[in-house]
Amino acid sequence: MRFIYILFIGFVIISCKENNTPVVEIISVQEMDDVLRAEAVQLIDVRTQQEFASNHIKNAKNIIYQGEDWEEQISKLDKEKPVYVYCQKGGRSAKCASLLQQAGFEKIYDLEGGISQWMIEEKEVVK
Repeated sequence: MRFIYILFIGFVIISCKENNTPVVEIISVQEMDDVLRAEAVQLIDVRTQQEFASNHIKNAKNIIYQGEDWEEQISKLDKEKPVYVYCQKGGRSAKCASLLQQAGFEKIYDLEGGISQWMIEEKEVVK
C-alpha cells in the first residue's frame, strides 16, 4: 500500500511539473491577424535589421535572433503576457520560441510560415 501511495505522489508531482511548462503554439496568419486587430501584443520580428527595414508587421519590435543584445532585449518584455514571434519562414522564430520558453515566458505564439506566408495571404506590412 505504501508503494502505491509513493507512486501516486510521484505521478502528481510529475503531472504538475509538466502542466507548468510553457508551450509554444503555432498560429496561422488569420489567427495572428485577428489577435493583432483585437489587442496590443508583444510582437517580435527576429529577422536581421535589413530584413526588418525592408518590411515587417505593424507594431513589431525587431529583436534579432542570435543578436548580441538578445538577452537584454527579451529581459525588457513582460514574461507573464503572451509574446508573438515571427521570422521570414518559421525556422528562426521556432528557435527563438524555444529560447523564450527557457527564459520563462508563459505564453508563446509562433507565426506559421513567417512573414512570407503573411504576405502570400496579402496581410498588411510596413515598408
